[in-house]
Amino acid sequence: MKSLLRSLSAAAIGLLIASCANQSSYVIGPDGKPVDKDGNPVNPFEPGTYEHFKADSSYPKTSKIWKNEQLLSLTTATNSRIVISRKLQRGFLMNGDEVAMDYPVSTGKSSHPTPAGSYTILEKMADKSSNAYGKVYDAEGNRIYGKETPGDVPEGGKFVGAPMPYWMRLTWDGVGHHIGNVPRYPASHACIRGPRAVMPTIFRKVKVGTPVTVE
Repeated sequence: MKSLLRSLSAAAIGLLIASCANQSSYVIGPDGKPVDKDGNPVNPFEPGTYEHFKADSSYPKTSKIWKNEQLLSLTTATNSRIVISRKLQRGFLMNGDEVAMDYPVSTGKSSHPTPAGSYTILEKMADKSSNAYGKVYDAEGNRIYGKETPGDVPEGGKFVGAPMPYWMRLTWDGVGHHIGNVPRYPASHACIRGPRAVMPTIFRKVKVGTPVTVE
């Protein structure tokens, strides 16, 4: 028994020392962020936690995805909602007030901004193509670069709508959330693009009527 108590005491002291060492390994810099003694950024949170993910120097521009696997398994179309941050260019699959998944998005560019507001999903289609933007071909089948709408099609040519898999409609005038190219800046024609690795999961976890907030 005495041996066990000595072992427990030694372990507790070790944890205390490690904790103190960790706390003293960084200070708060002039900008309010933790830095080491040389002024380099330090992530003070435990690896694997959401706090650690958000405190990384590459966030929010990172293309990485964070998942709370346990919460994600409990997230369904009956308890989910989506939040889109235009400022951060990040999407959040929420279960109540908790983040089940944090993922990169690309919203509308300045000429076609994604409108902020509160929405609900109006329509879900796993296989969808745009009827407004895409590729334009001439009568010989050659693509006409710089042309991208049905109105640009020459006589005898054709229009092929841009693919928008896992489409979730937010407005009846064409704004939705779907798979697409996700540079780390606004680049779409008002839609909210999400990564191919994420959107099938988002699609499964929501339904027509699920709330979506665009901030």
